[in-house]
Amino acid sequence: MSNTNEMFMEFDAKGENESFARIVIAAFISKLNPTLEEMGDMKVAVSEAVTNAIIHGYDGEKGKVRMEAQLEGRQLTVRIIDFGKGIKDIKQAMEPLFTTKPEEERSGMGFSFMEAFTDQLQVISEEGKGTTVTMVKMMGEEHGPNN
Repeated sequence: MSNTNEMFMEFDAKGENESFARIVIAAFISKLNPTLEEMGDMKVAVSEAVTNAIIHGYDGEKGKVRMEAQLEGRQLTVRIIDFGKGIKDIKQAMEPLFTTKPEEERSGMGFSFMEAFTDQLQVISEEGKGTTVTMVKMMGEEHGPNN
């Protein structure tokens, strides 16, 4: 029996689907019996990535957000993909407090949260084609800070 499980889904780039994505990732990782902290971390990381895709990727235009998740043993890999306008300067976009939408009271902490709550974060983007955010996290208490 394979130790791998994968899923993907695509949904409209609408704010109300951010909470849907949080619930889906929580259900997907629940078989690993994650700690409350791990569950919360992944829900926040996915929420931030999806929100970025909706707000920054599409700028209020119609579009789709794709969420892919893979469990390989206890390693979770999540990709949030949009097909929107892309990021001009990824390094600048990932700086804490940087936001392209200050008028919307965006904190500019989305990438910082994703980085803090996962073990690895990779952002690939091409202007006019979209952005892929890949987050990797080892799940399960044996990978916690005290072990």
